[in-house]
Amino acid sequence: MNFKVQTPLLSRRAALQRSAVGFGWLAASSLLAEQSPSPAVAKPPRLLAPAKRIIFLFMKGGPSHVDTFDPKPLLDRDDGKPYPGEKPRVQFAPTLDLLKSPWKFQNYGQSGLPVSELFPHVAQCIDDLCILRSCHGTNPAHGGALLKLHTGSDNFVRPSMGAWVNYGLGSENQNLPGFITICPTLAHGGVNNWGAAFLPAWTQGTPIGNAAVPSDKALVRHINPRLAPSEQRQQLDLLAAMNRDHLAQTGPNAALEGRLNSFELAFRMQMAMPEAQDISRESEATKKLYGLDDPVTENFGRQCLMARRFAERGVRFIQVSHSDADVQWDQHGNLRKGHTKNAAEVDRPIAGLLKDLKARGLLQDTLVLWGGEFGRTPAAQGGRDGRDHNPEGFTMWLAGGGVKPGITYGATDDYGWFAAQNKIHIHDLHATLLALLGLDHERLTYRHAGRDFRLTDVHGHVVTDIFA
Repeated sequence: MNFKVQTPLLSRRAALQRSAVGFGWLAASSLLAEQSPSPAVAKPPRLLAPAKRIIFLFMKGGPSHVDTFDPKPLLDRDDGKPYPGEKPRVQFAPTLDLLKSPWKFQNYGQSGLPVSELFPHVAQCIDDLCILRSCHGTNPAHGGALLKLHTGSDNFVRPSMGAWVNYGLGSENQNLPGFITICPTLAHGGVNNWGAAFLPAWTQGTPIGNAAVPSDKALVRHINPRLAPSEQRQQLDLLAAMNRDHLAQTGPNAALEGRLNSFELAFRMQMAMPEAQDISRESEATKKLYGLDDPVTENFGRQCLMARRFAERGVRFIQVSHSDADVQWDQHGNLRKGHTKNAAEVDRPIAGLLKDLKARGLLQDTLVLWGGEFGRTPAAQGGRDGRDHNPEGFTMWLAGGGVKPGITYGATDDYGWFAAQNKIHIHDLHATLLALLGLDHERLTYRHAGRDFRLTDVHGHVVTDIFA
């Protein structure tokens, strides 16, 4: 069955409205009273799918792969020397000589994979990780690279990957959105990074707070209404009656139906969302596992704990962003201070999330993705205490959801500048994520403006070598 969609000559709603004796009224009221299924209702995957959902741990700014999960002995040896190869034709800014990592690497777990001392807690979960060391993109600037990672395009407004996943699979919980983004950044693409573009409105991400709001204050806007539920129900019914009259005159209107669906979801969310975000009933041991007992890890830890709660309630795509208005992971200078601060904030919460998902039996069908929009150069900036943007080769990792645990896949060159072996472009990453969810990236299409669109455009190869 193909996902290709074309605008119908007559919508289901319009057809029912124009049918016999009052059936139009029944159709519209059914939509609002939930007597007919929501368009976001869960759909079975088209392929055998080990994963049911994705949690994306987004490290905004570009963490350095050569300082985290991709050690380079030659970089240590040749510290301070000129890079022996040819640097990329397009660079974000000039770079200096080679800079070795300030952090030591150590092998962990039965797999014996190396992790830098920046991530001692994640290192304890190394046997669950599938580390992709050969990722690469096309844009050295934050804005274009963020859009590429999130939407598959770095220069057009396209649906985000969360919206595509939500469109392809629907939501398992009709009282919560199928796509939630927790404390997202408003910079470098902003809402486009979780938007639906031309996909149906219900597929877009629902933001909880933003990067400037502490996670304990992050809420869905207007989640606490001033009106009683009965009064809101009357308002929605009145609105439905008015729109029935409008649609009877104008015919199909997908945008209007999308708004009506969003109003209904917002009505149902008023009870479900506060309960999902309420962590007061979590045990003290669980809160400690996520680092809520430490002011350094508390903010990101709460985001990760909320991600687990949303995952077990059937949300299909959950994004957790580590984004700081002052530092982020973008260390052109002050690399030692900045990466130390950032890693300290996320290391324990990420490990807590992985351990908690595994203990609850959720890791086997939850695909966890970690990474930023690009990596950083092996050559120095900022007086030999910084690194430039590097989309030519960087690391992301996966866990759970049907990937081989305790392995590395692909490689950058000897110094870590270019993806060199088993290269994984962003389009390949997207194709692989969809495949693990049971979606064929070449068939998950949507017709808009006279052509078929997909997340991977006309590119993308599934990296089946990492499948368990």
